Amino acid sequence: MILRCIAIDDEPLALKQMCTYIEKTPFLELVAVCKDGLEAIEKIHQFTPDLLFADINMPELSGMELIHSLDHPPLVIFTTAYSEYALEGFRVNAVDYLLKPIAYPDFMKAAGKALKMYDVKRLPDETLSGNDEGLFVKSEYRIVRIRFNEIKYIEGMREYVRIHTSDEKIMTLLSMKSLEEKLPLHQFMRVHRSFIVNLSKISVIERNRIVFDKDVRISVGEQYKEAFQGWMEKNFL
Repeated sequence: MILRCIAIDDEPLALKQMCTYIEKTPFLELVAVCKDGLEAIEKIHQFTPDLLFADINMPELSGMELIHSLDHPPLVIFTTAYSEYALEGFRVNAVDYLLKPIAYPDFMKAAGKALKMYDVKRLPDETLSGNDEGLFVKSEYRIVRIRFNEIKYIEGMREYVRIHTSDEKIMTLLSMKSLEEKLPLHQFMRVHRSFIVNLSKISVIERNRIVFDKDVRISVGEQYKEAFQGWMEKNFL
């Protein structure tokens, strides 16, 4: 499998290094090189790439603004010299974030993650099946059985979902709606446009946020508050 890539950076030396890395990686193909975000929009429409390597901090149109401007953005790996942009990059579901100067092993690790995500996106949506105890989903090259009582919460990420269990995170190409229809209503509830939670796994609710771990706090969306409040009233004294 080959991922068709576009490299985008306003710094000539950084752009040259990125092109060199792409060209020496067997599963990547460089189809266009862009010196700014505006040029990249044109090339993206022309070549329809699978993956972007985009600098975040560029004049006129930043890498982040570039992704937000696209109706159906490809996978993206952000690059930047400023570590404070990392969190912002992950908010748009970036595959990874590379801090300059970039070493080739780090580049390869990020590219490998992109290859796995791309393979997940290619799986047909009809691969979801289940029974009263759990689900079978396709993830990468595997068919994985997930028991309902193992699921903590489910996170929607564009065309795919990430199922968080106590032991691992399983990514599969599914819509939140199709997955929600397979889950038992008494056990699972959608509390946000991007989150479905296992009600039996909730132990702490703090300021309208469901706390699963010290670093995982899921806010209850406005359109889901009434249903969630009704569940709380039935289950809490």
